[in-house]
Amino acid sequence: MNTTTGEARAEGKDRIRAAIDAYAPTLRDLAAYIGAHPELGHREVLASARLTEALEALGFAVSRGTLGLATAFVAEYRSAKPGPTIGLLAEYDALPDIGHACGHHLICTMALGAAAGLRPLIDELGGCIRVYGTPAEETMGAKVDMAAAGLFDDVDAALMAHPYYRFERSGSSLAMDALQFEFRGKAAHAAANPQDGINALDAVIQLFNSVNALRQQTKSDARIHGIVSHGGQAPNIIPEYAAAQFYVRSATRAYTDELARKVTACAEAAAIATGAALTTSNYEYSYDELRTNEALSDAFTSNLVASGIPADQIASGHDNGSLDLGNVSLRCPAVHAYVQVVDQPYTLHSVEFRDAAQTDRAYDGMVFGAKMLALTAFDVFSDPALLGRIRAEFRATAAGRA
Repeated sequence: MNTTTGEARAEGKDRIRAAIDAYAPTLRDLAAYIGAHPELGHREVLASARLTEALEALGFAVSRGTLGLATAFVAEYRSAKPGPTIGLLAEYDALPDIGHACGHHLICTMALGAAAGLRPLIDELGGCIRVYGTPAEETMGAKVDMAAAGLFDDVDAALMAHPYYRFERSGSSLAMDALQFEFRGKAAHAAANPQDGINALDAVIQLFNSVNALRQQTKSDARIHGIVSHGGQAPNIIPEYAAAQFYVRSATRAYTDELARKVTACAEAAAIATGAALTTSNYEYSYDELRTNEALSDAFTSNLVASGIPADQIASGHDNGSLDLGNVSLRCPAVHAYVQVVDQPYTLHSVEFRDAAQTDRAYDGMVFGAKMLALTAFDVFSDPALLGRIRAEFRATAAGRA
């Protein structure tokens, strides 16, 4: 295939759409199965098994248990011809109590569908398609481990799409630390001999008061929010153990680190003030900010528009949450676009979104998202100028962070 001409690229894209349409019944069945069998992070045994079996049936070489993570995998199909390496990222963990209310059953099937669409062309195009199975995005995201281990360092473009109620460009997200503060004091009867006690709950309360004062002196993008995860046993016993958990977020890793130090100082001051002993830990992984590669994002958006989505219906992207894809985006060019799969503005992590994301309408949106991922990957494979822009932007962004 002469992929340097517009005519050849149009033919290639038609072949991708046809391949994904032919594979769509498999994608729908698998999305419905995973949606009906929600599994928490690092326990996604059924989802991981079904996805890897499907990839092997497509001719991919699958490595399971990546980095010792039981439900992680890397599936690869490499052409004999040289070319770029494109990563498609699959998430498939569910949420406690409310199942697939973030639509990860659609994220993983979009990645699988894109792989199925690209597979018939890759021998002609040259290069490598790699599907990463990344467990536990909601808590202990495997992308953090994978990025730290260098598994994305040879990737020219990492692509994923998230289901939503509208289309959004890939944008930014917040870096995040998950901090736990445990205070240990001394129990005593609160009425008979309070003077003998050391109140660990008082330390937690002091911590919250100090954090509330700190918020006035933080940047506008900062978010500090927490809960009392343990507050004592009974009101007539001075609590000997109390604990709090916080998320600390901001637009950059550097400022998030600064905020985390300040929040930790608040906890240390509370321990000193009350006489309690303090233990500090991270109860979930730290996520870096998402740095969207705009050249790659423009290619994705162009495919949306070419496929009939009006440009004025594609919102600018900014995620006030935190994604483990952020860690990936600091190692290779990456995008995290949002694809419409429901027609009402349901909030992610809600029962309403969960239920709407397991309908034929949502499955139609998932198949469409798979096509957008595959078409964008095809652009990278077939357009050396685009690949050059993506690489140049990533190098410039990385240099700016140094």
